[in-house]
Amino acid sequence: MRRPLTKRKCKHCQTFFDPDPRSAGRQRYCSQPECRKASKANSQRRWQQQPPNRDYFKGPTHVERVRQWRKDNPGSWRRQRSRAPEALQDALEPQEIQKQRLGESFGAEVLQDAFFMQSTVFLGFIAHLSGLSLQDDIEATTRKLQQ
Repeated sequence: MRRPLTKRKCKHCQTFFDPDPRSAGRQRYCSQPECRKASKANSQRRWQQQPPNRDYFKGPTHVERVRQWRKDNPGSWRRQRSRAPEALQDALEPQEIQKQRLGESFGAEVLQDAFFMQSTVFLGFIAHLSGLSLQDDIEATTRKLQQ
């Protein structure tokens, strides 16, 4: 098995480069944009010089093929204006604010608020005396004591 070359000289810019390991045996140009264009031009020139490809784009068959394609794709040869890309989501429309009446159950203090209003020492004392550990049980006991 032959070892791949570690360095190769670019046929366009004449600088040394590391070829891609997947195509080390075939790569003759580096990855610079100008060199890639030169590689493409050379590849097309070699393809068109082969005898079966010389008249590939000439003749009545190809003329008719191009006419049919242009008929099926009208205006595709024109340059498209660069448009701003459309958003991938629907436009957001403001929604009406719905006024809700609070029920009478919301008028009472919320358990968390009432529970933390008490001193932690006081709550611990009640929990210790009553043997309760749940927050709502301690709150119910505290309300009974306050009444």
